[in-house]
Amino acid sequence: MITSHLLCCDDGRDLFNIPDESIHLIVTSPPYPMIAMWDDDFGKADPLIAERIEDGDGRKAFEAMHRLLDAVWRECFRVAVPGGIVCINIGDATRSVDGEFRLYANHARVITFMEALGFWSLPLILWRKQTNAPNKFMGSGMLPGGAYITLEHEYILVFRKGGKRVFSHETSRALRRRSALFWEERNTWFSDVWDFKGARQSMLNGSNKNLRARSAAFPFELAYRLIHMYSLQGERVLDPFVGTGTTIRAAITGGRNSFGYDTDQNLISHILETLPDEHDFMNEYNCRRLERHAAFMANRHEEKGVGKKPGKSYVNKRYRFPVVTAQEREIELPVIDRIERSEGVLTAYYQSDRPVWERPEEDYSE
Repeated sequence: MITSHLLCCDDGRDLFNIPDESIHLIVTSPPYPMIAMWDDDFGKADPLIAERIEDGDGRKAFEAMHRLLDAVWRECFRVAVPGGIVCINIGDATRSVDGEFRLYANHARVITFMEALGFWSLPLILWRKQTNAPNKFMGSGMLPGGAYITLEHEYILVFRKGGKRVFSHETSRALRRRSALFWEERNTWFSDVWDFKGARQSMLNGSNKNLRARSAAFPFELAYRLIHMYSLQGERVLDPFVGTGTTIRAAITGGRNSFGYDTDQNLISHILETLPDEHDFMNEYNCRRLERHAAFMANRHEEKGVGKKPGKSYVNKRYRFPVVTAQEREIELPVIDRIERSEGVLTAYYQSDRPVWERPEEDYSE
């Protein structure tokens, strides 16, 4: 298997080189309107935004920022396949403008526009962002009447373009079985509250912290989950605000093709330079996923006395370990051999002759 990953230093408001209805999943996190760190970026695209903030008109600045994002969401609707999924990680903003403190509900504004475009809203996810800040209160401290709630979560909005996808061909049905989730993952990943910090990424090291600070980067685990929940191996994933490349990294790990756009050439260059050296990290991530499942099944056996002996559970054909349901028997995670770079494109080559993880103990052949 080979996957391709195109990185473009272009504006996501014009995905000119992506054909209509060709993207199966979009995972992204845009700049958050009314968060001060992104004022300059929004202001460069629309100079009136800076004037409205300076004039103390937060409502008009908020709306003008979202109109810039609207153009990206419109392109997402164009390129998404029928039944395709869009996942948008976004947080609300709290801010004082002209001396008045208020909430700017970014998630609500995005939902309103996406539904107007024709997307169907699906149940969303609350991502609780763990924080070590010693002081979480805002406003009047211990005194009632003037204090404000501290925002400790962001939203992962989930939309679908029309009705559910139809997998009418045996090839796509086979890929769907190969791309399935483990039973315990399904129970956790499809919960409406996620609470994790995510994996440490190389982008955090040294001067690269500055690049990450200018992006709306989310944890690798977040992108990894969404890609496995809503797409099949070999399908196409898009991030129109690619930032530090987390979506691209997760797509390669999951054996998906991907497209990434960003207006910051430094970010694009960093992705192209660093990802070819990260295939070991990607394989290890998949390996840990299999190890977690093996441990889950061992605990399940100890607690319930099931799932250990042949005939008591189903068995995965590739890894020869027990699984809970028949739908998990064909799960197979990709093994990355190497990642090559050429002219703004990363090409990932996968090995088909060995699993990413081998269980050396018992064989649970049926």
